[in-house]
Amino acid sequence: MMVVNLIDRARGCLAGLAVGDALGRPVEGMSAQEIREKYGSVSDFVNMTPGGSDDTEYALLTASAILKYGREITADNFADFWIEKVCPQNQAFAGAGFSEMNAIANLKNGLRPPRSGQHNHAWSDGLAMRVAPVGIVAAGDYEVAKRIAIADGMVSHAGEGIHSGVVIAVAIAAAMNGLDADTIFDDSCKAISKDTWTHRSMMSVKEIVLANRNLPKSEIADLLLKKVAVEDYFYADLAPEAVSLAMAAVLYGAGDYVETLLFAVNLGRDADTIAAMAGAVVGAMSGYEAIPDNWKRAVISVGGTCLQFAKGLNPYTVAEQLIGVGR
Repeated sequence: MMVVNLIDRARGCLAGLAVGDALGRPVEGMSAQEIREKYGSVSDFVNMTPGGSDDTEYALLTASAILKYGREITADNFADFWIEKVCPQNQAFAGAGFSEMNAIANLKNGLRPPRSGQHNHAWSDGLAMRVAPVGIVAAGDYEVAKRIAIADGMVSHAGEGIHSGVVIAVAIAAAMNGLDADTIFDDSCKAISKDTWTHRSMMSVKEIVLANRNLPKSEIADLLLKKVAVEDYFYADLAPEAVSLAMAAVLYGAGDYVETLLFAVNLGRDADTIAAMAGAVVGAMSGYEAIPDNWKRAVISVGGTCLQFAKGLNPYTVAEQLIGVGR
């Protein structure tokens, strides 16, 4: 692989994540039907000053830890980095999920991984939303992607929360290697046990997308949501649900960044995270230049609304730095 190509894919990955986060944030928590009733269809930034939220900033946390410790990073290294950069923060963690807040409390109380990630919200999509940098540094190497994702996940997650994070990390490692959407989807599924909620959800959405490509997008979305969304549960950040929906968008979009991202955003539910994950994968597939310029400009600098340490970081610069790790 050419280094220039890798840099373009890496920048596309983190730009894709940040744009998805920003596009999805205003409709987070809405159902697909509520989005249709209010907006018709979301196709650009709405009712807000564009910029990423917790999804982007936690991804930069993972990236910064990897830049410090390298590809041999361990769960203890990740924990130490959280203790250094996150635990001292006094301002509110705007938008942070229960998984992360529980992990921060556990770390402050002296617990270490995996104990710090063993709590009642360990199955959220909080790991999956932040592992894009793992896929970048493990480009083409699924075992490395899986190892680092698990190490990162042990700080704040367990069980399905980690399985789903592995799926996204491996999907991005595959995308960085120039593979197509079908292969990326299949390879990411193979990285986890078939006897998991995440794997079963992935198989369900694959069947729906492949069998119904000719239907209107809204009808495909409704079929997907009916199959994998846990509508009667209060929280929408269930990792098996959000990750399978994000990967369904990747499969549907077949490498087209805009098509993939807008499909993901309009699914609703945990829309910012679903779009961030889908955007990271397809951004690595299609590269930085495939993302509309006005979208890229909107997320060039991070606000630190959730993680204060991330304020002012440039995702594109961080992406370029990640390419040099371990090479």
